[in-house]
Amino acid sequence: QVQLVESGGGLVQPGGSLRLSCAASGSIFSINAMGWYRQAPGKQRELVATITSGGSTGYADSVKGRFTISRDNAKNTVYLQMSSLKPDDTAVYYCNAEVISSRTWATYKYWGQGTQVTVSS
Repeated sequence: QVQLVESGGGLVQPGGSLRLSCAASGSIFSINAMGWYRQAPGKQRELVATITSGGSTGYADSVKGRFTISRDNAKNTVYLQMSSLKPDDTAVYYCNAEVISSRTWATYKYWGQGTQVTVSS
Protein backbone atom coordinates (compact mmCIF):
# COMPACT_ATOMS: atom_id res chain seq x y z
CA GLN A 1 0.00 0.00 0.00
CA VAL A 2 1.66 3.18 -1.26
CA GLN A 3 0.13 6.61 -1.35
CA LEU A 4 1.38 9.75 -3.04
CA VAL A 5 -0.05 13.04 -1.86
CA GLU A 6 0.59 16.27 -3.74
CA SER A 7 0.40 19.74 -2.32
CA GLY A 8 1.25 23.28 -3.32
CA GLY A 9 -1.02 23.83 -6.29
CA GLY A 10 -3.11 26.92 -6.72
CA LEU A 11 -3.71 30.07 -8.69
CA VAL A 12 -0.74 32.17 -9.72
CA GLN A 13 -0.22 35.07 -12.09
CA PRO A 14 1.92 34.75 -15.21
CA GLY A 15 5.55 35.15 -14.29
CA GLY A 16 4.93 33.90 -10.80
CA SER A 17 6.35 30.94 -8.96
CA LEU A 18 4.94 27.91 -7.24
CA ARG A 19 6.43 24.89 -5.53
CA LEU A 20 4.74 21.53 -5.64
CA SER A 21 5.46 18.76 -3.18
CA CYS A 22 4.62 15.09 -3.30
CA ALA A 23 5.20 12.75 -0.40
CA ALA A 24 5.11 8.99 -0.72
CA SER A 25 4.20 6.76 2.17
CA GLY A 26 3.27 3.17 2.82
CA SER A 27 4.88 -0.15 2.02
CA ILE A 28 8.00 1.20 0.41
CA PHE A 29 11.18 -0.76 0.12
CA SER A 30 12.84 1.80 -2.08
CA ILE A 31 11.97 4.35 -4.73
CA ASN A 32 13.59 4.44 -8.11
CA ALA A 33 12.59 7.33 -10.36
CA MET A 34 10.16 10.01 -9.30
CA GLY A 35 8.55 12.52 -11.55
CA TRP A 36 5.92 15.06 -12.37
CA TYR A 37 3.37 14.89 -15.15
CA ARG A 38 0.65 17.28 -16.13
CA GLN A 39 -2.57 17.13 -18.05
CA ALA A 40 -4.53 20.04 -19.44
CA PRO A 41 -8.16 19.64 -20.50
CA GLY A 42 -8.42 17.92 -23.85
CA LYS A 43 -4.73 17.10 -23.96
CA GLN A 44 -2.65 14.05 -23.25
CA ARG A 45 -0.86 13.64 -20.00
CA GLU A 46 2.70 14.73 -20.57
CA LEU A 47 5.94 14.27 -18.75
CA VAL A 48 7.21 17.43 -17.10
CA ALA A 49 10.28 16.33 -15.19
CA THR A 50 11.89 13.22 -13.78
CA ILE A 51 14.58 12.49 -11.26
CA THR A 52 16.32 9.19 -10.69
CA SER A 53 17.40 7.71 -7.41
CA GLY A 54 20.89 8.94 -8.21
CA GLY A 55 19.73 12.50 -8.77
CA SER A 56 19.84 12.59 -12.55
CA THR A 57 17.15 14.91 -13.89
CA GLY A 58 15.27 15.30 -17.11
CA TYR A 59 12.85 17.96 -18.28
CA ALA A 60 10.39 18.56 -21.04
CA ASP A 61 11.72 21.17 -23.45
CA SER A 62 8.82 23.44 -22.62
CA VAL A 63 9.89 23.80 -18.98
CA LYS A 64 13.67 23.71 -19.19
CA GLY A 65 15.21 26.65 -17.44
CA ARG A 66 12.00 27.40 -15.57
CA PHE A 67 11.24 24.29 -13.54
CA THR A 68 13.49 22.40 -11.17
CA ILE A 69 12.80 18.93 -9.84
CA SER A 70 14.41 17.69 -6.66
CA ARG A 71 13.89 14.96 -4.11
CA ASP A 72 14.48 14.23 -0.48
CA ASN A 73 15.01 10.51 -0.17
CA ALA A 74 14.82 10.59 3.61
CA LYS A 75 11.31 12.01 3.34
CA ASN A 76 10.30 10.07 0.21
CA THR A 77 9.33 13.40 -1.25
CA VAL A 78 9.73 14.94 -4.67
CA TYR A 79 9.44 18.65 -5.36
CA LEU A 80 8.82 20.74 -8.42
CA GLN A 81 9.89 24.35 -8.21
CA MET A 82 8.12 26.26 -10.95
CA SER A 83 9.19 29.75 -11.95
CA SER A 84 8.31 32.16 -14.75
CA LEU A 85 4.97 30.45 -15.05
CA LYS A 86 2.98 30.80 -18.24
CA PRO A 87 -0.71 30.30 -18.97
CA ASP A 88 0.25 27.19 -20.95
CA ASP A 89 1.49 25.68 -17.70
CA THR A 90 -2.10 25.49 -16.49
CA ALA A 91 -2.91 21.84 -15.85
CA VAL A 92 -3.48 19.23 -13.23
CA TYR A 93 -0.07 18.15 -12.05
CA TYR A 94 0.46 14.56 -11.00
CA CYS A 95 3.43 13.14 -9.22
CA ASN A 96 4.54 9.59 -9.70
CA ALA A 97 7.05 7.26 -8.18
CA GLU A 98 8.46 3.96 -9.29
CA VAL A 99 8.36 2.06 -6.04
CA ILE A 100 9.72 -1.30 -5.08
CA SER A 101 6.94 -2.48 -2.84
CA SER A 102 7.82 -4.11 0.45
CA ARG A 103 4.59 -6.10 0.10
CA THR A 104 5.18 -7.69 -3.28
CA TRP A 105 8.84 -6.91 -3.97
CA ALA A 106 7.79 -5.84 -7.41
CA THR A 107 8.15 -2.43 -9.00
CA TYR A 108 5.02 -0.35 -9.49
CA LYS A 109 4.35 3.12 -10.72
CA TYR A 110 2.14 4.94 -8.24
CA TRP A 111 0.30 8.15 -8.96
CA GLY A 112 -0.87 10.96 -6.81
CA GLN A 113 -4.38 12.32 -7.09
CA GLY A 114 -3.22 15.50 -8.77
CA THR A 115 -3.08 19.14 -7.84
CA GLN A 116 -4.46 21.97 -9.95
CA VAL A 117 -2.12 24.69 -11.13
CA THR A 118 -3.78 27.64 -12.79
CA VAL A 119 -1.72 30.43 -14.32
CA SER A 120 -3.90 33.39 -15.09
CA SER A 121 -4.01 37.12 -14.62
